[in-house]
Amino acid sequence: MNQGEIFGLIGPDGAGKTTLFRLLVTLLLPDSGSAEVLGFDCVKDYKKIRKSVGYMPGRFSLYPDLSVEENLSFFATIFNTTISENYGLIKDIYKQIEPFKTRPAGKLSGGMKQKLALCCALIHKPEVLFLDEPTTGVDAVSRKEFWDMLRNIKAQGITIFVSTPYMDEASLCDRVGLMQDGNILSIETPQNIIRKFPHKLLAVRSSETFRLIGDLQECENINTVYPFGDFLHVTPKDKACDINGIMDYLEKRKHQHVEIIEIEANIEDCFMDLMDGQNDEKQ
Repeated sequence: MNQGEIFGLIGPDGAGKTTLFRLLVTLLLPDSGSAEVLGFDCVKDYKKIRKSVGYMPGRFSLYPDLSVEENLSFFATIFNTTISENYGLIKDIYKQIEPFKTRPAGKLSGGMKQKLALCCALIHKPEVLFLDEPTTGVDAVSRKEFWDMLRNIKAQGITIFVSTPYMDEASLCDRVGLMQDGNILSIETPQNIIRKFPHKLLAVRSSETFRLIGDLQECENINTVYPFGDFLHVTPKDKACDINGIMDYLEKRKHQHVEIIEIEANIEDCFMDLMDGQNDEKQ
C-alpha cells in the first residue's frame, strides 16, 4: 500500500481476504512467512502495529449493550485519547448517528452500526485503516454514503485497506489486488487492469438464456461464457472472430431474438479471466 491511498482487496467469499486482514492487524499468527505493516513485523512488533492501525471487522463487534456514546468513549480510552481530541476526524460521520447516541449499539440499523464501527476504528487517528467487507449486508444508499466517507478520510492522509466481494467497488479504489484461493492474482489500478484485458468481449442474449449458454459453450470458436445480468459475457478464442459467424451459428440452432454487442471489459470480466488462467496452470 502507498501512503494516503485507498487499496482494495477484491475477491469472492472464501478467497482469504479476512484471514489476510487478521494476520496484518496481528489477530492471527502466520503458519509460515512474514508480513509487515508500516515497517513493523506482524509478529515481533504487534504492539506497535496495534497502536498505529484501526480495524473494522466484517461482523459487527462492538458492545451491543453499551450506547453509541459509551462505545466510542470506551475505544478512545483504550488508545489513551478522548473523543474531543480527534473529533474533527469523525465529526462528519458521527453527526449522522449523534441523534441516537444514547441508544444501545445492538439496536441500531445496519447502516448506523457501520458508521459507529467506523468512528470507533478512527477515534485514535490511525495511520492505516483496515476495513474488512464494510459494505456487506447494507443497502445501496448506505454503500454509496460509506464510500463518500472513505474519500473524506483519505483526504486527511489516512491510508485505507478495504476488502470487498463487490466487483463494482473496485473502481472506487486507487489500486486493487484481485484475490482467489489465498493468492493475489494481480495488483494494479482499476484502469490498468481493464486496459490489459487480452480478449475481445461480446455481450450476447437471446430468448432462451439457459440453452444459449450450452450452445455457446459447445461452439469451437468460443473461449468462455459467463452470465452477466440480462446478457452473457462471451470471449471468442480469436480477437478477429466474426460476430456474424456467431450469429449464423446461433440461428442455425433455432435461437430467436439474438443480440450480440462488442463491449468493454469491467473488473469482474478481468477477474474471471485471471481465474481461468490460474485454473489452466493447475491443469
